[in-house]
Amino acid sequence: MTSFPLTGEPLALDLLNTLTAAGDLVAGPTGLAEWLAEQAGRLTPVGEVGAAEVAAVRAVREAARPALAAVRSGERPPDGALRALNEAMAGAPARRELAWTAEAGLTVAPHRVAVPARRLAAELAEAVAEFLTDPRVGSVRGCEAEDCVLLFLPLHPRRRWCVASACGNRARVARYYARHKLP
Repeated sequence: MTSFPLTGEPLALDLLNTLTAAGDLVAGPTGLAEWLAEQAGRLTPVGEVGAAEVAAVRAVREAARPALAAVRSGERPPDGALRALNEAMAGAPARRELAWTAEAGLTVAPHRVAVPARRLAAELAEAVAEFLTDPRVGSVRGCEAEDCVLLFLPLHPRRRWCVASACGNRARVARYYARHKLP
């Protein structure tokens, strides 16, 4: 069972955080299936995860990373990144569909007709596109822990670590030992 160090951020950041200092958490079908289970309710269920889904998710993630880095620093995202995200969204266009359920009544939701890999890539690319145009994108921070590469959207302006109980504790312990180092 893969342990995902940080989930619950905007979907685009959760996707980027699947590439950690320890490695790629969605490098294979098992890891991706586990990550998709963590994201239940945020994405259309895929069913069986295979190599095509892994490749699609990794392609969106690889386009999202330089796009986010550019937007965070107020620069134009690379053309290749924008092209890849646009192609992913175009691969499974969404239409809105009405549905009636006894619990919720009348609802409208996006519906995509495509093979699971293309649909998954389109949903993730759309989440990335929405986040890149969100005013909060400038607030994204990287964890300040020395060995961490995770990104987060701080709810509090003083937040410095992705997970205070993990990276934050390691940083505090390291500072303590540095101050109390024996000669």
